[in-house]
Amino acid sequence: MSELGRDNPQFYLTAPTACPYLPGKYERKVFTHLVGEKAAALNDILTQGGFRRSQNIAYRPACEGCRACVSVRVVVDAFRPSRSFRRILRRNADLIGNEVPPQPSADQYALFRDYLDARHAHGGMAEMSVLDYAMMVEDTHVETRLVEYRRRGPDTAMTGRGRGPLLAVALTDILSDGLSMVYSFYDPTQEDRSLGTYMILDHIERARRAGLPYVYLGYWVNGSRKMGYKIRFQPQEHLTGIGWTRVSAAEAAA
Repeated sequence: MSELGRDNPQFYLTAPTACPYLPGKYERKVFTHLVGEKAAALNDILTQGGFRRSQNIAYRPACEGCRACVSVRVVVDAFRPSRSFRRILRRNADLIGNEVPPQPSADQYALFRDYLDARHAHGGMAEMSVLDYAMMVEDTHVETRLVEYRRRGPDTAMTGRGRGPLLAVALTDILSDGLSMVYSFYDPTQEDRSLGTYMILDHIERARRAGLPYVYLGYWVNGSRKMGYKIRFQPQEHLTGIGWTRVSAAEAAA
């Protein structure tokens, strides 16, 4: 890519493809590349404007006649876990999340494959190879981390690390105003733990400790059961035509 392209991002529009969330709908995306020294600053601006990151691409929906995809972020300081959330936190009190650089490993990919095979066997990521996974993790010009979750060990208080098998992983961007959960996956045999929910709760607490006001959850899709869980994390803001606006679960469902 030329220096002009690095400093002045160019935006492109994809061709229509079948929507993965709403049957009978088609999606298009506008996207640009996140490369060069200004990639982190651009990722900040674009995330605040409703974009998501995948490797070195930032994208957002640009579907004709449909606005079902809504960018969602949790308001960290005002968040108070509900009774059901507190149960999930207690259920996973034996886990610890350790931040590591964005470097792929064999146990990450094994867990990733187990997760895809159990939860998304027919999805767009189902055929991802170990090389594809490595690119997803390390092909980035922005500040990002992996959070690896394992059971606590006898030396966890000193090292901050767990022990035993890898149970869950979150790929997370660190922004100027929050944490953006790019992608997460977990052991599908540990259903009782609700690990997907737990990782979001843990990221809210991580953002709180870091003094960051938001956790970005990507898109909530009204009418999609697959994305319905995101509305549970209240209070939250949705990106609307007049900017970020606080929206309750009842208002979103109306």
